[in-house]
Amino acid sequence: MVGYDPKEDGRSNSKFEVAVAGSVSGLTTRALISPLDVIKIRFQLQIERLSRSDPNAKYYGILQAGRQILQEEGPAAFWKGHIPAQLLSIGYGTVQVYKTLQDAVVTMYRTEGPLVFYKGLTPTLIAIFPYAGLQFSCYSSLKHVYEWVMPANRKHSENLKNLLCGCGAGVISKTLTYPLDLFKKRLQVGGFEQARATFGQVRRYRGLLDCTKQILQEEGAQGFFKGLSPSLLKAALSTGLVFFWYELVCNFFHCLKRTDS
Repeated sequence: MVGYDPKEDGRSNSKFEVAVAGSVSGLTTRALISPLDVIKIRFQLQIERLSRSDPNAKYYGILQAGRQILQEEGPAAFWKGHIPAQLLSIGYGTVQVYKTLQDAVVTMYRTEGPLVFYKGLTPTLIAIFPYAGLQFSCYSSLKHVYEWVMPANRKHSENLKNLLCGCGAGVISKTLTYPLDLFKKRLQVGGFEQARATFGQVRRYRGLLDCTKQILQEEGAQGFFKGLSPSLLKAALSTGLVFFWYELVCNFFHCLKRTDS
């Protein structure tokens, strides 16, 4: 994982082992938290209020949305867009309204050309650097706080510490950069209004500033944080599990070396 060196903890993992650990942790975590990602994106794209009191709202809560998706689309729907998500595809939000990745790619290319695959790139680039920086900075700070708060004779295993601190780092960094993620999703699905008609109202945005302006005018400042609750749950589990699996695999390689020696 970029920005984290297991050798600081006395382990002697090679660069290859670190790369394998990062890949395994990323792939495993993505598969486990995909359902939350699907629900989060549905919330982000819903123009109507996320409230039971709004008769036009298709989704208004995590459990309600989960039941609705399960009833209407089946369990496989919770892994819609999973393949492009694993490939870090920018078009993840759009793939969810099509049957397959191939169907999404062909339709997108035919209707809007190759530039359609880069919709939402601006808020994505803006968010990458502060999110990554905050994530590792918070993770390191929380580990120091944990070691200061927990007496030596009451400290739990290193894996638990990594999991808890990773969860906290994910929550903090995700909250601070969340609006940019919402803007990205809104821009990515532009041009696919017909495919999304069954999910509620749709809007067209001319760019990042226009998207920001329309959301503020029609949905208020709270509109910038639609889907924050499943996003925070996802961020906590995702970041915590990433660090958990990463440390676990690194420790596995380290133990193998000690056994061989």
